[in-house]
Amino acid sequence: MQLPTPGEGHGRVVLAPVGDLDIATVPGLQRDLDEALCHPGLLEIVVDLTAVTFLDSTGVAALLRGAAEAVGRGATLRLVDPQPVVSRVLRITAVGRLLGLPDDYGDPAPWRR
Repeated sequence: MQLPTPGEGHGRVVLAPVGDLDIATVPGLQRDLDEALCHPGLLEIVVDLTAVTFLDSTGVAALLRGAAEAVGRGATLRLVDPQPVVSRVLRITAVGRLLGLPDDYGDPAPWRR
């Protein structure tokens, strides 16, 4: 997994992990989340999942921990642009809303309710 340098501006930190977020790579994400959480004037952490190709339960747990820590510091953590396989994991685990995704994000047929 590769984590590019976070983008910053106006209280926002953007993290863009690349590859798998699993038990082998989550420690790197956790370090970057911890660093982002210490950013002065933090209002929002945006995790751009465009290049994430796999997400397991340890990745979900790390994102939820980051979101909880952000809220505890008066900020938010929001996911953007997950790939279909990642969206499916977030939908199945029912954590999308907690991580800033709309209820029907990644739903293959939201009109079938």
